[in-house]
This record gives sequence, structure tokens and C-alpha cells, in this order.
Amino acid sequence: MPELPDVEVYVAHLRRRTLGEVLERVRIASPFVLRSYDPPIRAADGKRVHAIRRVGKRIVFGLEDDLWLVVHLMIAGRLRWRDAGAKVPGKVGLAAFDFSSGTALLTEASSKKRASLHLVRGESALRDVDPGGIEPLDADLEAFASVIRRERHTLKRALTDPHLFSGIGNAYSDEILWRARLSPMRPTSAMADEQIAVLYAATQATLREWTERLMAEAGDDFPEKVTAFRPGMAVHGRYREACPACGAPVQRIAYAENEANYCARCQTGGKLLADRSLSRLLRGDWPKTLDELERLRTSGR
Repeated sequence: MPELPDVEVYVAHLRRRTLGEVLERVRIASPFVLRSYDPPIRAADGKRVHAIRRVGKRIVFGLEDDLWLVVHLMIAGRLRWRDAGAKVPGKVGLAAFDFSSGTALLTEASSKKRASLHLVRGESALRDVDPGGIEPLDADLEAFASVIRRERHTLKRALTDPHLFSGIGNAYSDEILWRARLSPMRPTSAMADEQIAVLYAATQATLREWTERLMAEAGDDFPEKVTAFRPGMAVHGRYREACPACGAPVQRIAYAENEANYCARCQTGGKLLADRSLSRLLRGDWPKTLDELERLRTSGR
């Protein structure tokens, strides 16, 4: 799923291409993508773009007449910039936004159609689609600490909860926690002030560095290779590869439709976190430490 750094890059390039332009027409290719009916989507046609914002992981076009076009890419949704009037791809195409300067295509490479489009009127209606999490790059340490301690969660869940933090998902939460040298399963209630300060600094540094890096990689070209798995990430998507800090194999635990990637040596004192499905299968044979895991692998079990 595109997260804060990825969405910020999209927003920057859309501003460059569409701010002040007239949205000539919205073409809906898949009826499932449009999740609102009042005002009708045709009300957006012919309106000039006066703002483009990021709201959490959503991209928002501010239009004349106090209209707001809200695009949520979800997991597999992507935006493509093409020549004006470009055809919507038959299999993955959801919608097209036509400007005189070009066309932004909304696509989704998944059979589960989760990407969405809303047209709302007024700032209050726009606030209704915002989950309400604080902006991690705008928050000071006091506000950050207050949010961390608001709910009894694991750190992984807290960072990825859109009602607590805006724009952080599975990928960058892994990178943040690795940089902070904190376990993804550490309870927020067990966090000391010093640890929260370390987590705050890691959050700021990780999100800023990756936003700057992705901006530089895209250059003047509209971002095409938006992915949750990027070269240069420390642990996310690098299961069994060497941790760049200590060389130990990166570990992961899977739950629901998500997973947490971490370095046991750097983040959990060498302790392996229990994967629910595997630990249930292996029971007493589940290795508790990196050393036990290595012995199992070398013995061929």
C-alpha cells in the first residue's frame, strides 16, 4: 500500500501538473470504484483545481465550488500520468481524470477492488473521510508521546493505526521500529519516556529520508514504480536476508493480511517472536532464539 512517502511524491507531481488546471472530465471505468453519490461525480467536470493534499494515505483534489475529490489507493491502486485523453486500461483501469495537460489514470492490479473514489462538498465532509491520526512529521514529541500512550497496543499496531498516526503502514513501520531498535510487539504501555523519544526520532528520520529519496528517484518523471518493497530498506520485505546493521537473518511474523519484519538481534535481544500459525504447528519445537533457529536449520529439521 502506498504510504506517506509514496503519497507525498504523488501529490508533488500532481501539483506540478494539475494545480490551476481545469478537470475537464472524470471517466469512471469501474462502477465499484465510486463510493459516493451526492454530489454526483459529474459535478466535478469543468472545475478548476485549487489544491492538492494528502489526507492520511489519500490523495485529495480541491476543486471549485468547495468540492473535494478523494482518491484512496488502498493496497494495489496506483496513479499513472499519460497524454491527454488516454484510454483507460481494460483489465486494471478504474477511472481517468482528464486535464488539458494530460490524463491521470487510476488503476488497480488486484482482483479485490479496494481502491475508492469519493466526491464530497465542504471541509466538514472532507474531515469525515479522514481517520484522524496525527501527522507524524508535524507532531512534536509531546503530541507523539500522548498518542503512543492513548491506546493499549503493540508498537506495530499503534504506528499503523490510521486513527493514531496518519500515513504510516506496514512497510515504513517496520523500518521505523528497526531504526529505533524496538520490538514490533512491545506494548505501548511498557514504553519509557526515553524509548518514546527514540521512536519519535526514528519516525521523523525514516519518513523524511524516504520521502526525499523517492522524490530524488522520480526526478521530473511521474512516479511509476510505487511499491512497498524497495532496495535499501533494512528489514521490510527482506525475510532471511542479512540485517544491514548486524548481519543476522531478518525475521518475520504474519498475522491477518499483514506481517512484521524485524531483526531479532537488533530489536528483541535475540528472541524470536512467535508466528501464530507456525508456533501452533510446531508447538514445543518452536525455536525461542536465533541460536535455536540456526541449530534447527543446520540439523535439517
